[in-house]
Amino acid sequence: MLVYLRLFKESFSFAINALRNNKLRTFLSLLGITIGIFSIIAVLAAVDSLDKSIKEQLSGLDSNTMYVAKFSFGPTDVPRWKRMQFPEVSYNEYKYLKSSLDDVEHVAYQLFVKRENIRYGKEIVSSVNTVVVSNEFEDIQALKFSKGRFYNESESNSGKPVVVIGDEIAKSLFGDFEPIGKKVRLYGQKFTVIGVVKKEGSGLFGDSNDISIFLPANYIRNRFGDNNKNMNHIVIIKPEAGADVDEIKADIAQKMRAQRGIKPDEINPFFVNIISGLQDAIDGIISTLNIIGWIISAFSLLVGGFGIANIMFVSVKERTNLIGIQKSLGAKNRFILFQFLFEAIILSLLGGFIGVILVWICSLIANAVIEDFEFILSFSNIFIGLGLSTFIGLISGIIPAISASKLDPVEAIRSGM
Repeated sequence: MLVYLRLFKESFSFAINALRNNKLRTFLSLLGITIGIFSIIAVLAAVDSLDKSIKEQLSGLDSNTMYVAKFSFGPTDVPRWKRMQFPEVSYNEYKYLKSSLDDVEHVAYQLFVKRENIRYGKEIVSSVNTVVVSNEFEDIQALKFSKGRFYNESESNSGKPVVVIGDEIAKSLFGDFEPIGKKVRLYGQKFTVIGVVKKEGSGLFGDSNDISIFLPANYIRNRFGDNNKNMNHIVIIKPEAGADVDEIKADIAQKMRAQRGIKPDEINPFFVNIISGLQDAIDGIISTLNIIGWIISAFSLLVGGFGIANIMFVSVKERTNLIGIQKSLGAKNRFILFQFLFEAIILSLLGGFIGVILVWICSLIANAVIEDFEFILSFSNIFIGLGLSTFIGLISGIIPAISASKLDPVEAIRSGM
């Protein structure tokens, strides 16, 4: 063991000397390893951070929550042209499902509309995320309030002009003043602010409740009608705890088909999406991003591996005489083999270490610049980077090391003179 520790020490010294004596050559050779490890770790860290952020947002929802709509959350066998012909889910279908479904806690109705400007006096916030929903949405999303409340069933059914605003909207419009009871302008009409949603930070896909406003769905229906082509309709269903999700999904499909008069041989002109299915789709996207990152980084690692191999072949050539002397003094082939192999691994590890340091620096910068998003550099990713560096060094150095170990001592001493 002591012999191998001394061997490792000598290999480390040779690697450092290679850096000192051939700075440009070594730098160019290690650049590929550094860029490759940097690319892989940066991609893995970014994807892990994105995955964590998305799942934190989805954690606020029951994974069994269902969304009935004309579109699918994930891949589907139904061709796009056929999906485009599906009718929107109607308000009457929402009322029917709400009254007829068993084993469900809440059923809500939502309209997807374009962003709006909200104004109070001279203050205006442009392009606000406008969430148009029925009153049950509060319970499904488990909204928390810093002030006021959500609109009740009566206000929701009548389409009363009331609005619930996000924390950032409240600060932009009212500053330190009390927002509850104030009149803001939307759609050319005055709305009464009845609640402020508690600050929560960044939201899924960028739309946080902090920068959102909530309006009764029936206000929009009463004003623009149900056949507006600029709006998408959706019914949100939250099953009771412990309920059979597959059974509820089948019941929803059966009731929707009966309500629409769909023939037995016709496909469902709607989709019953489940949050858990969305999570599976997100996992698929994350996996694809990881694969793409590995493919891109593999080219840099390939170049880096050839660079390390080049350094080692040159090192063997320059130290041929020394190898001959070592063998003439009794050094065994495996001693020479490990000497050059360790040197290749150390050089590769150095490039990998630099790559990891660069990712760490970038993560600090990203966390300082980007608000509400945490860039995570985990120990597992660091381990992957350094482990991959070791592997590249091993593969790159094995052939030069074998060629060095098989040199004839007499020929080696003679060629080195």
